[in-house]
Amino acid sequence: MKLSTLAAHLGATLNGDPDLEITSAAGLEDAQPGQLAFVANPRYTPLARTTQASAVLVEPAFEPIAAATLRIPNPYLAFARALELLYKAPAYPPEIHPTAVIAPSAKIGPGAHIGAYAVVGEDVIIGPHATLLPHVVIYPNAHIGSHFFAHAHAVVREHCQLGDHVTLQNGVIIGCDGFGFARHAEPKPGTPAWHKILQTGRAVLGDHVEVQANSTVDRASIGETRVSAGAKIDNLVQVGHGASVGEDTLLCAQVGLAGSTHVGKNVILAGQVGVAGHCTIGDGVIATAQSGIPSDVAPGTTVSGYPAIDNRKWLRAVAIFNRLPDLVRDLRKKDSSSNNKE
Repeated sequence: MKLSTLAAHLGATLNGDPDLEITSAAGLEDAQPGQLAFVANPRYTPLARTTQASAVLVEPAFEPIAAATLRIPNPYLAFARALELLYKAPAYPPEIHPTAVIAPSAKIGPGAHIGAYAVVGEDVIIGPHATLLPHVVIYPNAHIGSHFFAHAHAVVREHCQLGDHVTLQNGVIIGCDGFGFARHAEPKPGTPAWHKILQTGRAVLGDHVEVQANSTVDRASIGETRVSAGAKIDNLVQVGHGASVGEDTLLCAQVGLAGSTHVGKNVILAGQVGVAGHCTIGDGVIATAQSGIPSDVAPGTTVSGYPAIDNRKWLRAVAIFNRLPDLVRDLRKKDSSSNNKE
């Protein structure tokens, strides 16, 4: 693709040879002639000066460099859009593989691609232009919107409801049983101490939700577990039964939400954040990596540590924690000196 064509698609201002051919994208350090790179963080400016990339996406005020530049207010987003233009993704034409098993009562919209050994249960409804790759399983009575994309081994359980443009990566399970057991006060000999609570609720995903590999959204014992429109869930995330996740919220890798947790919109929970059950996380909250949240968090705050506290306070506490051995040593010296004077 000519650089001028790419600039026009992205709405970027071009500085450089418009006839340069761009074939693919790469990072600044690894890029070669014919490739596109980007700078979204000023710390990588030195790499931009020496990159072999033919063109670099930069902000409008970025300094001139040897490579051609495409100047645009959000280079990172522009790079994501450029990848869509440059990367040739696999095509899945409308067809149903002969090994797929589809219940007679299932209703699947036009333009569907159903891969090998996929299973679609009784009374399932799936909108137009769905893609179900091999070994995807849709349990009975699930309702799914248009442009559904399920990668291999994704599962949607019974009665769950998914909106339009939902993407499930490999190994995702939507609507698996919530973790609910009631203990017998005096279990009879030979019977289990824990009685399983039937999980009769459902999981609901809004439009444009993406759930990445091996993550789970539990169904509730009653009511529903809800992930609202635009939310993105990373790999190995657990959304507990009866929880709710607000619009455009990000749950990063290995986040765990206990049952009945309520997370607001535009929240970012970084990697390995854990949230106790029945907590409410307000809109716009940011929790840094490995934070443990045992109680409610007010909207718009940034928290860190365990138990999670205000991020600035946590940074000061960590700085003091690193000095504790020296502080203890100094205190002991003062205490010894005081005793000797006595």
